[in-house]
Amino acid sequence: MRRYSYVGPADLLAAAPPGGAGHRVGSVDDLAAWLGSRDADERAEPFTFVVDLDGTLRLAPRRSEHVACAGGAPVLSAGEMAFSRDGHRWTVSEVSNHSTGYCPDPASWPAVGAALDAAGLPHPGRFTGPVVFRHCPRCGERNLVKEHDYVCALCGADLPRTPDAT
Repeated sequence: MRRYSYVGPADLLAAAPPGGAGHRVGSVDDLAAWLGSRDADERAEPFTFVVDLDGTLRLAPRRSEHVACAGGAPVLSAGEMAFSRDGHRWTVSEVSNHSTGYCPDPASWPAVGAALDAAGLPHPGRFTGPVVFRHCPRCGERNLVKEHDYVCALCGADLPRTPDAT
């Protein structure tokens, strides 16, 4: 699986705690205990997530930086994840790859699906809100591609149609 290195601001990387601030979720019980420690307002919002290089899901409050969740390390995927109750059990109701710090491609889904499967968490089987990121070859800006418009928002240059290796 492809690894994604952090590409965001250097000050956020420098502030990332060693080992990561994200709560490791290896089972349904881990998730239930962690969500139980959050207040209802926080549980109503999506959470920040990464899948670390061990293939483990890590969660942090929504306004957390992905790089802090991962401790500055490369990841297999990153984004936002929401949960809902299905009877007595938590399920993943929404999941995206929206992380401007790591810019993971939608093709990173298998890492997310595998981490959720390993933890025994029911999920939608895909990103429910996939995001396409591209680096501009002219100015180096990170771009979120909207409506298949592969044009840099900063300098107007054409953006690559395929993901790069950064």
